[in-house]
Amino acid sequence: MIALQALFHAIAQAKDEQTLRSHISAEMNQYFSATRGGLFFFAQISLVDSKLQKAMQIALSPQHNPVARYLLEHHAPVHEALVVEPKTWRLICPRADHWHVMAGPIVSNGQLVGVVGFTRKQGMPAFDSQNLIDLSALCLHVSIWVATVRLQQPLLQTKRLTPREMQIADLVAQGQTNAEISAELWITENSVKQALKRMFRKLEVSSRTQMVAKLSTVSK
Repeated sequence: MIALQALFHAIAQAKDEQTLRSHISAEMNQYFSATRGGLFFFAQISLVDSKLQKAMQIALSPQHNPVARYLLEHHAPVHEALVVEPKTWRLICPRADHWHVMAGPIVSNGQLVGVVGFTRKQGMPAFDSQNLIDLSALCLHVSIWVATVRLQQPLLQTKRLTPREMQIADLVAQGQTNAEISAELWITENSVKQALKRMFRKLEVSSRTQMVAKLSTVSK
């Protein structure tokens, strides 16, 4: 059985979100005897397939999911039995592999930015109060990781931008359109579009606004 301290150490050693997931997802599932589990950051919704994106938004909607509503309002770990009757939960989530659900908050700057979630299938015991206590400790370490590592990442990511990409970023920050940028830099509008796609990937953003915000944070 993996120890909780080992999970804390793995979180502290992770360099990015992908490493964080790959290093601790299996161990977390084992620790909590979960059928499924993992880390989910809300910023990643916009990066998935549109159909899956819509399904995820519904599943995580406070209007549809009392577990999500509790997380949003309290920023504290919760399992389904704390917020809804079993019969009602079966109507909300009839899947046999989500018979029991437990989730905890990932918080940054006072905002809920993600979730650590686990499920157990039908026939398995429900999550209990000790599970919630352990998840609370785990979420604390993940939230601290977000506060420290994410602050360091923008500068590292900005260093990956080419001089031309930095020019484009500056013009985007000035509010120029792709057509205006192409005319300013004497390149095609399609070249601007392709450059922005590369820049979004490097900076791990999904919009011009997010890109400008991240680069503004670096320059401060």
